[in-house]
Amino acid sequence: MPGRQVLYGRNPVHEALRAGRRRVHRVWATKGAAREPWLEGVRVEVVPPPEVAERAGSESHQGIAAEVDPYTYAREEDLLAAERPLVVVLDEVQDVQNLGAIARTAECAGATGLVIPRHRSAEVTPAAAKASAGAVEHLPIAQVRNVTDFLLAAKEAACWAYGAAADGVPYDQVDYAGGVVLVLGAEGRGLRPRVRGACDQLVALPLRGRMESLNVSAAAAALLYGITRG
Repeated sequence: MPGRQVLYGRNPVHEALRAGRRRVHRVWATKGAAREPWLEGVRVEVVPPPEVAERAGSESHQGIAAEVDPYTYAREEDLLAAERPLVVVLDEVQDVQNLGAIARTAECAGATGLVIPRHRSAEVTPAAAKASAGAVEHLPIAQVRNVTDFLLAAKEAACWAYGAAADGVPYDQVDYAGGVVLVLGAEGRGLRPRVRGACDQLVALPLRGRMESLNVSAAAAALLYGITRG
C-alpha cells in the first residue's frame, strides 16, 4: 500500500504496538528479537538478519522491523485547545536525528505536542522514529503551512511564545505561567527573522565554556525541563 512505512529498531516497533495509533501490518524479526516478551500474541515472521536489514533499509534495525500505516499528523488547533498547553515549535530543523531526539524529550517532559513546518523541515520518517525511541507514536506532531501564522494563532489562544536565542534573557528569569510555546531554530542558523519577531520574548541558556552554542536537541531538553521545573 502506498505510504506505508517500515519502522525498525526495538523501541520504535514496541511503541507503535503499544500506542496503537497506526496499524501494524507485518513484523519481521530475527530469532533472538522474536523472543521479546512484548511480542507475545503478535504474529512475527522470523527471518535472518540480512532480510530484516533489507526490509528496514538500515543496519540499525536491532533485529526487528515492522510495516505500518503512514504517520498521521495532529491538527494544530487541537494542540492549542489543550488546557495550558506546552507546545514545541521547530523552525526548519532539518536533521531527523534532532527531530527524533526533541520529540523524545518533549514526550518525556509532558509536552502537549510538537509543531513542524510542511516545507524545509525534517518529517516523521522511520529514521526520526528510531531517533525518538518510538516517542513519535505517543506525542502529537502537527505540520503547519507557516510557523509565524501558528505563533499568531497561539497568541490568540492565550499562549506566550518564547524563542530560543543567544541574545535572549536568561531562561530562568522568566515566568512560564499559562500556555507556553517554545520555538527553536534551525541548526546553525537559529530562528528566522519573521519567526523571531513573532515571539513574545527571547530566552537563552547560559554558556560558560568556550563553545558558542548548544545543539538544538540539547537546548530543547534544557529549556523544556527549565520551563516545567517545580
